Amino acid sequence: MTRHNLRLAAILIAIVLMSLPLVGQQTQPLTNADVIKMVQGGLPESVVVNAIGAGPSKYNISPDALIDLQKAGVTQKEMDAIIAEAKKGSSAGAKAGTAGDPADNSKSHMPKVTVIAGKTPEAIALEKTQLAQTKTKPSSMKNLAGDTAVNQAMQAGIGTAAWSTATHMNSGVGGTSVVEGGSILSGMMARRKPMMTYVWGIQSTSSKTVLQTTSPSFSVDFTRVMGVNPDDFEPAIVKLTPAQNSFRIVGATQGKEDMQTNMAADWEIYSSFLEDRVAVSAQKVKAGEYKVAPGSALMPGEYAVVLRPVSKSKKFSGGDVARAQGDGLMFDAVWSFQIADSAE
Repeated sequence: MTRHNLRLAAILIAIVLMSLPLVGQQTQPLTNADVIKMVQGGLPESVVVNAIGAGPSKYNISPDALIDLQKAGVTQKEMDAIIAEAKKGSSAGAKAGTAGDPADNSKSHMPKVTVIAGKTPEAIALEKTQLAQTKTKPSSMKNLAGDTAVNQAMQAGIGTAAWSTATHMNSGVGGTSVVEGGSILSGMMARRKPMMTYVWGIQSTSSKTVLQTTSPSFSVDFTRVMGVNPDDFEPAIVKLTPAQNSFRIVGATQGKEDMQTNMAADWEIYSSFLEDRVAVSAQKVKAGEYKVAPGSALMPGEYAVVLRPVSKSKKFSGGDVARAQGDGLMFDAVWSFQIADSAE
């Protein structure tokens, strides 16, 4: 080999060696911190969005992580791109495995409730509560059932946020009927926000699941809901309050008028929540999986299985509740059933 060829070979080797660190950098998965760095570095939104989906990534889309992104100045389009990429990764991992593999176990699912009231277990339809506002204090369920503002809001059925979490989840809802809902009668005050009563209701007069037993038992599974710690919740049974022959009230609490638009997790919804809760016997199979039954025979009427925080002081993001995502999805979800007059 001539001296000239040796020199060319040395240059080529040097170029390859210099490029190896760059290749390693390019294959490093992008994270939330990388996105924040790009945003705070002043890159245009379109550039950040394209970068989010350009290569391997390892994004965190838990409620706390999304709140941190928003505080750092990440826009809605950029967060949507992050969520879309995270879901793609989740889907790819699920397809790579088979039932029982770790990849399959990482797949997110909607919470499910099955009633055992006979020989054949029956899945109960998952419903989304409608959220209404009123200035009436939550002194009793009967009082709220007769409130004009709540009735107008529920009957209007105006929803400002679709339940996108349910319709885009990897596992889907299957045959479950999903009722979209949102906030009603938003306040107009720009500065000082007065306290309002938030009322959770179901926009129908009766459940499609009619049971002929007064002592049903239920299997509840919320082991793999995206952005939710299953140890934070437990199942409960509540009696629903019919109102104006148009809807059923689940419960109510108080909060500031703009609470449902606040993404910060600072709303103690359940610390003073008003609901007609039924005494139950609950058996915890594992985190997020329970067997639950009423402690005594139920009287004929409308009821629902709900998911409630183990700690009454648990804080929620009003934005998550309005959009029914993460912990908000858990609190908004209901599985209604009716104990027939002829039930035994």
